[in-house]
Amino acid sequence: QVRLVESGGGLAQAGGSLRLSCAASGRTFASQPMAWFRQAPGKGREFVASITWNSGSTYYADSVKGRFTISRDNAKNEVSLQMNSLKPEDAAVYYCAARWSEDSGNGRYVRVEDYTYWGQGARVTVSA
Repeated sequence: QVRLVESGGGLAQAGGSLRLSCAASGRTFASQPMAWFRQAPGKGREFVASITWNSGSTYYADSVKGRFTISRDNAKNEVSLQMNSLKPEDAAVYYCAARWSEDSGNGRYVRVEDYTYWGQGARVTVSA
């Protein structure tokens, strides 16, 4: 059974930092892109950041560029999201996602439907 388990969510003040981690089990994602999405109340799930299998390329939503950093540790089958300079509009449930496809390569995958496996979500709250 494949599982993605997020950790590190919580409460931060505006301007503060949080780090999210996602541990995968049941399958090795070392050859696959991984990503973070988020969903605020009443809104759809939106792309935040993704990283290619070898960390060679990273992609970010314009709203988080320069503030968030995605990274991965293939030896641990983990992906992380460092979030700095948090804003109240960053408050959401953050989801870890992993793609599983033979043709992933180093592509840029930003759609919900691009990803196969999902975590249960970690809530991030940002106080003004």
